[in-house]
Amino acid sequence: MLTLFRWLLRLFTGLLALGAFALFVAYWFLERSIPDYSEDFSVSGLSAPVEIVRNNSSVPHIFGKTEEDVFYALGFVHAQDRLWQMTMLRRTAQGRLSEVFGKRTLKIDELLRRYDLYTLALSSVAAQDAQTQKALEAYARGVNAWIGQVNLGARGRGAPEFFFFSNEIAAWSPADSIAVIKLMALQMSGQLEAEVLRANASILLPEARVADLLPDDPTQAVTALPDYASLMPGLVPNSDPIQTASGPLSPFSRLPMAGASNAWAAAPGRAAAGGTLLANDPHLGFTAPAIWYLARLDLPTGGVIGGTIPGVPVVMVGRSAELGWGLTSAYVDDLDVVMEKLNPANPEEYETAEGFVPFETRRSIIQVKDDVPVTITLRWSKAGPILPGSHYNLASVTPAGHVAALSWTALSPADTTMTAAMQIMRSKTVAEAIAAGRLFIAPAQNLMLADKTGIAMQVIGAVPRRDPGHATQGRMPALGTDPKNRWLGTFPYETNPRILDPSSGILGNTNNKTVDLPFPEHLSFLWGDTQRIQRWLTLMKTREVHTRESFIEAQLDTVSPAARTVLPLIGADLWFTGEAAPEGTPERLRQRALQLLAEWNGEMNEHLPEPLIYMAWLRSLNTRLIQDELGPLAEEFTHPDPIFIERVYRNINGASAWCDVIQSAAVESCADLARIALDEALIQLTETYGPNPETWRWGSAHQATHDHPVLGDVPLLKWFVNIHQSTSGGDFTLMRGRTKGEGPNPYLNVHGAGYRGVYDFADPDSSVFVISTGQSGHPMSRNYDDLGELWRRGEYVPMSLDPELARAAAVGISHLTPTP
Repeated sequence: MLTLFRWLLRLFTGLLALGAFALFVAYWFLERSIPDYSEDFSVSGLSAPVEIVRNNSSVPHIFGKTEEDVFYALGFVHAQDRLWQMTMLRRTAQGRLSEVFGKRTLKIDELLRRYDLYTLALSSVAAQDAQTQKALEAYARGVNAWIGQVNLGARGRGAPEFFFFSNEIAAWSPADSIAVIKLMALQMSGQLEAEVLRANASILLPEARVADLLPDDPTQAVTALPDYASLMPGLVPNSDPIQTASGPLSPFSRLPMAGASNAWAAAPGRAAAGGTLLANDPHLGFTAPAIWYLARLDLPTGGVIGGTIPGVPVVMVGRSAELGWGLTSAYVDDLDVVMEKLNPANPEEYETAEGFVPFETRRSIIQVKDDVPVTITLRWSKAGPILPGSHYNLASVTPAGHVAALSWTALSPADTTMTAAMQIMRSKTVAEAIAAGRLFIAPAQNLMLADKTGIAMQVIGAVPRRDPGHATQGRMPALGTDPKNRWLGTFPYETNPRILDPSSGILGNTNNKTVDLPFPEHLSFLWGDTQRIQRWLTLMKTREVHTRESFIEAQLDTVSPAARTVLPLIGADLWFTGEAAPEGTPERLRQRALQLLAEWNGEMNEHLPEPLIYMAWLRSLNTRLIQDELGPLAEEFTHPDPIFIERVYRNINGASAWCDVIQSAAVESCADLARIALDEALIQLTETYGPNPETWRWGSAHQATHDHPVLGDVPLLKWFVNIHQSTSGGDFTLMRGRTKGEGPNPYLNVHGAGYRGVYDFADPDSSVFVISTGQSGHPMSRNYDDLGELWRRGEYVPMSLDPELARAAAVGISHLTPTP
């Protein structure tokens, strides 16, 4: 027995040693892919040596003799830190994810092939100006130089993820960079789902109730639309939830997660130090690493510094010594769904005003890992690509004998958005930047500008020109057999909204409505904000002059104007009513919650219980208001709209009818529904967070989830690659933290400001910026999440163009030298 015990002990010890050795070897291989920021390289494709200075936040400051050399080095450092992210963006745009991930991404690939973004990117390369083409080529050479170094130096395949997914890394090309911008346009678009959702609601509900559920901006007068069923004979009501290709790798955002952002600027007369100010925080879905990458480029036209996107050789948002520029989603209605009528005798043709014409068709083969290849037939009409009925449930609004085609400005085969972005980055004045915006196609943006003397906001991007007789005004799908439902081209750039040096000295946009013009000059019916703008106006009016600090304060503001508006309405009949109920009863729990809310100022602070109670109450109330009328379609309304709630509780145009539960014999009042919803919310919160509302914390539920798109769901590994942080803010605060809206924890913060920047032209080097994770995409690097903690606390890092300051605090200086 003793001998057996000894042998078992030896075996156990050996297995432990073997396991420890395996872990050591794995660590050694993974650690090899962390770049040494002080290493020098001899590379081909440069005209002269380039210096890369990494400051103490790992922000590369790139100094080269020519512009092409600088872009070469940007490609090199992007690949050093984010090679996996870049290859995933490219594969997504190409519709080639299934080569790596198998059948689980097949539906995503099928849809991307039908959108044909990569083919359009290939054709758009020739549309760029000569300077941009040279920059794209130099950037691609830089990316490929690092890929070459990975192969030469056994650098752990370039990123840890490549050990799990060992597909060969293809060389980078100029079209890849253009494809990434087109992919960003897709991620920021919500118009297609909005059209399908409105059409389904129009079939299910009377016009007045559609106006409640999908309200327009309250300040905008809109003429009535026809009932969708009257436009598409034969359709039957469909209340199924809207679905499309989903998952962490899907670029198809749901409507609540469409692009958002904040930007504001102050003229010298409204700035305490006498120089212009500009603040910008674009909002996108959170990932680890963030989509943003900080960089400084020393171009022949001067230094520029700000946020770049790995794969794209341009500072998208940032500043030079003379000009600052920021972006917010313009919410231009740049997409229409056109129902093409098939030829009954030949389904390969569709009807136009000139008769039946054939679809353009092409076969496409999707390679699928560990499975047989899948061949799909791609079809296009004059309107655009034909989409499957499963995409956003298009089948539910497609009449028999028709197919859905997509008209969208981002589907341009001569997309010059890259050239426009390059020219904006090189601009010295507001006027030059506005002129550069002429070439911007998609995604349409509000370009916020500040130079040394003035400020401006210009809508950039192609705006479709529709016929005044368009059947649905672009708000729902329309029949392609009527020429009035097809685009007439785009409006001239000069008609895009532009504001130069306003008399108030202050400009701002929170995705709110920017114009109040009738259709078809309207720009959009769907806007991204009606709430945050109210809080921003309040903050701007509280000061005669502003500073960098006051702009930072506004960026980080967590007061919800929606909470201040909605709570007095839904709680009007519940506040301070009745005697104190016995402890331990639902009535007493309700009273305690109402007491907390009654004394709350609407601040969505992570350390307070009130935001959690308010959000849970609003979600429960929203579900109870719409569930009986919409059935399963109610699942689409994951985020309560304050305007809808306000219409109901003010009984605007009979909107209080939503409070009556159709299926019950009794007539429920809005006060009844508010009370029932609050009790239900409190029960749910008690089950999760315990019986004492005073101890609940908003930040426990509202964690920012920077999840790795591929490894984030893998057991054990997820604890190393995901970054979760307790955060303040909410759906309608300036420091926006968009909640998930579904799943076990619908309050998770999944969409917000991945980049924040504030630029002060009285002292440009006092400007600051930050991103939500870190510069590196390597989970084992100290730079993977180091900036994330600063971001969570509302802190920033210096944004200086002073080269000596960068060198003085450098964590590494690298030199790229041309090979002989």
